[in-house]
Amino acid sequence: MTTMNRRYWLKTAVAAVASVPGAYRLATAADGRPRRKFTMSLSCGAIGVSADPRGALRLAHEHGFESVEPSAEFLAKLSRRDLDDVLADLKAKNLVWGAAGLPVDFRRDEATFRAGLARLPELASGLARAGVTRVGTWISPCHASLTYTANFRQHARRLRETAKVLDDHGLRLGLEYVGPKTSWSAQQFPFIHTMAEMKDLIAEMGCRNVGFVLDSWHWYNARETEADLLSLANRDVVACDLNDAPKDVPLDQQQDGKRELPAATGVIDLATFLGALVKIGYDGPIRAEPFNKALRSLPAPQALAATAAAMKKAFALVER
Repeated sequence: MTTMNRRYWLKTAVAAVASVPGAYRLATAADGRPRRKFTMSLSCGAIGVSADPRGALRLAHEHGFESVEPSAEFLAKLSRRDLDDVLADLKAKNLVWGAAGLPVDFRRDEATFRAGLARLPELASGLARAGVTRVGTWISPCHASLTYTANFRQHARRLRETAKVLDDHGLRLGLEYVGPKTSWSAQQFPFIHTMAEMKDLIAEMGCRNVGFVLDSWHWYNARETEADLLSLANRDVVACDLNDAPKDVPLDQQQDGKRELPAATGVIDLATFLGALVKIGYDGPIRAEPFNKALRSLPAPQALAATAAAMKKAFALVER
């Protein structure tokens, strides 16, 4: 990416928010309309920014985020005194925790899954004592050798065991389906890639603490509507990602690793997506996860500024 192109891209992304009235504010007018309860969350890794957990708190505060992704490994290792210092810093910066990543690899062989599950109580305890309540992960939308039914049974069994450990520590588990056709058709056996199919898996698991990680990108690629979102309640949604899609790419040719920052192109109807989350009273974190090469090529301060500007622009769609 040339210096000129990088500067132009950043200028466009950051300046976009200035053209939107009332960007980044919690609406407070008493006109009877529902107001957003969700928070603008920072996940440094999702935008290609390298930062340790303490540094992530500072960056979130500096760029106007409202929540930050916690690290289970980091929190589990802290002494009581060090944890108190982190929590005091979190409070002083007016931040709350977002959703942690699930530290269990359930997608590979049984031995790998068992090893991760054995460590989960320790890591879940670390999250719980820090006040974290949400954990999320994604479901691979295809498999090279397992049929849909066999894969469904394996996921239900493994994730049920995982969810029970999390529930013992007061943690909710969110599951994300992957929607692009190029993803679910990449191997011999397609697997869960729609909200309806994920509802089936969650019902089969039968765990009270399991719900969705929603993503505007997958909602769009799955050809879903506002009605699909409104079929959920706040209790059904654990976490959320917000992205846009490249222009001039047919829907069935969209690539999962080539997304855009929220509200960058207008291909995805984020007003409807976020509006539905407002209507159901979703009160959790929303992060950007664009997997965008141009964004990742920027220095960290510029990548953070561009992401914050994009999120504020998108949030303003439901704050007017």
